[in-house]
Amino acid sequence: MPRIDRYILSQLLTLFGFFALVLVSVYWINRAVSLFDDLLSDGQTALVVLEFTALTLPLVISVVLPVAAFAATAYGANRMSGESELVAMQAAGLSPWRLARPVLVFGVFVGLMVAVLVHGLVPMARARLADRQAELAQDVTEQFLRPGTFQYPTDGITLFIRDIATDGRLLDLFIEDARDPANQVIYTSEEALVVRAETGPVLILLRGMSQTLRRAGERQSLAVTRFDEFSYDVGAMFTGGGQKGRDLRDYGTLRLLDPDPDLLAATGGTAAADARREAHERIAQPLLSPIAAMIGFATLLIGGYSRFGVWRQVLWAILGLIVVQFLTNAAANQAGRDPSLWPVLYVPALVGAAMCVALLWLAARPRRLKHGAGQGRAAA
Repeated sequence: MPRIDRYILSQLLTLFGFFALVLVSVYWINRAVSLFDDLLSDGQTALVVLEFTALTLPLVISVVLPVAAFAATAYGANRMSGESELVAMQAAGLSPWRLARPVLVFGVFVGLMVAVLVHGLVPMARARLADRQAELAQDVTEQFLRPGTFQYPTDGITLFIRDIATDGRLLDLFIEDARDPANQVIYTSEEALVVRAETGPVLILLRGMSQTLRRAGERQSLAVTRFDEFSYDVGAMFTGGGQKGRDLRDYGTLRLLDPDPDLLAATGGTAAADARREAHERIAQPLLSPIAAMIGFATLLIGGYSRFGVWRQVLWAILGLIVVQFLTNAAANQAGRDPSLWPVLYVPALVGAAMCVALLWLAARPRRLKHGAGQGRAAA
């Protein structure tokens, strides 16, 4: 690699490290504070809070890296322009296309980092986080299973257990579910067992009865059902909603491209088209990193040197990045509504690439015009 390329690349990498550290810290701390409050309010320890915040870090980094690449190239180009380095390079015969080569290498490097994150580390971290959340749900459930006292896990729920046998059986269980005033249910059973399922903890009620009181205006009806065995989603009772299955984002990209029946069953019967759409969204995400870097650099090459700085070009660069991000969100929403339209996920990358080419062409065009005018005066 030529020395000028190494110089520009070293400047961009240094700035990229600074901006990435700052942005990741701000973004991560913002998310960690809300997570800290939620976990501590549930009685979790500081080690659990630290583990959960660490598992969210790969996702935060994958989101922040393209923005950090844009900030590094824009700031680096602004500084080199202010110190007349870009003017000297262009005066030495380096065209904007030539100057953009190390920037493109830098953008591809950032894109590879994002690819490693979105295809490897982020799914692994999300899968581990889902497992830990299920374990904590089990722990939260068990802390309410105390004999001899009425428990109120959430609004509208009353729980009473007479005793707990040495083998873990719950004796003489009473549950009142009054969350829906128009449909109140009371469950009683002689025995109950707590088992872990893929969707969370489940109560198996043995030899019991359910009483359902329905209200429709002034009319009321009572339905009584006796059962020998009945399963009750105790995790949903404590949290206010049950987990319908694993998230598609917990699985690797190759498995999403060719989803098997086990994956579809684990995700709640999600269509195969949704899995492929998620995979293509991951493939398209790293493509935005070199585009963000090129937009930040190419826009600042337009207009040449000015003692008043390049603040106008900076504003145009930010606007270009906003346009690409807007297209990315619109494409994701469109593909989310109709997974068969997954090719639209690559449209923002194509539009961004066209913007970069147009910006570099505009940056090189004034030099050609001035060069042609100088030849005309020399001939005269």
